[in-house]
Amino acid sequence: MMTELSTRDLHEANTRFRRAHFQAMLQDWWASLSGQNADLFSYEDVRGILEAHAGVTLPSTQEIPLDKIVGSVGRYRDFTQAFLPRNEALQQRWSRVDAAMSGMTGVPPVDLYQVGELYFVRDGNHRVSVARARGDKTIEAYVTPMNVPFPVEADSAEELSQWLTEAGYRLFLERTKLQEYYPDADLRLTEPGRYRQLHEQIAVHRWFLGEALQREASYEEAVRSWYENVYLPLAEEIRDSGVCREFPKRTISDLFLWICYHREALRERFSLDLSEEAAVSTFASVYSDKPLQKVFKDARLAMSRLTGGENVVLGLPVQTGIAEITDPDPERNEQ
Repeated sequence: MMTELSTRDLHEANTRFRRAHFQAMLQDWWASLSGQNADLFSYEDVRGILEAHAGVTLPSTQEIPLDKIVGSVGRYRDFTQAFLPRNEALQQRWSRVDAAMSGMTGVPPVDLYQVGELYFVRDGNHRVSVARARGDKTIEAYVTPMNVPFPVEADSAEELSQWLTEAGYRLFLERTKLQEYYPDADLRLTEPGRYRQLHEQIAVHRWFLGEALQREASYEEAVRSWYENVYLPLAEEIRDSGVCREFPKRTISDLFLWICYHREALRERFSLDLSEEAAVSTFASVYSDKPLQKVFKDARLAMSRLTGGENVVLGLPVQTGIAEITDPDPERNEQ
């Protein structure tokens, strides 16, 4: 009788998995069309942004609302924001967990980190996913609270994303003291976690500044020099170029980071040391957040590569004097 019940439970679990997996594909498809984010939060990213550290795991279990679990330590790419399973390879384990929750064996409590009123799965991602697919409202859990530098003002995944961005900016300003040195400075970003890239730029710039000065540069010197000689020239070119119109929901600092990455990629591939104007111009020729403009630019790039090869770089200003780009490693494109 137990074998028959287990078989039936497993069959129902497989059916439930296929339904949940299909819903995950629909959720990802809609997110790609609408520009929304269907991903879980990475616990390590959130911990890094907040410079948080774990407290002591509470000895007794609690009933935690499932809709307050918004992220995972290691499996945040395997499930959508609603904890729907994205990967078909999860089916066997997912279904066994489902069958166990339906049968006599049951499953142990999950293990969660708590950040404010929200939670991240330390252990038990499949159990959380199954519980949500079954329509449960709560799940039994051991909880480890995280100590953060200031109260978390978020009650949902959507609020957390916005709050993390503001918190990251607050911590960035506290560390760099940029607004003390330059009261009009505005380096707001629209995505959480990207202030780390600005910190990394300042650290690299500090090393080069020390080499130029032939002594160790102070952090304040590095911050001031980076802002005046790296950030401002490119930010002013971005503002003057009008490229912001292609990215109405983004800030100049967002575009600064993207164009820095774009500039470095062209430097590595083509040995091009682009000016601020050329970096912005080549970026603007290829990218846009506006759907129609994006389609147009993708088509223009494809046509240019069809006639000129894979090594075409669009948007180089005439005064650069570069008429043709040749990849210094032609075998790269054959790999």
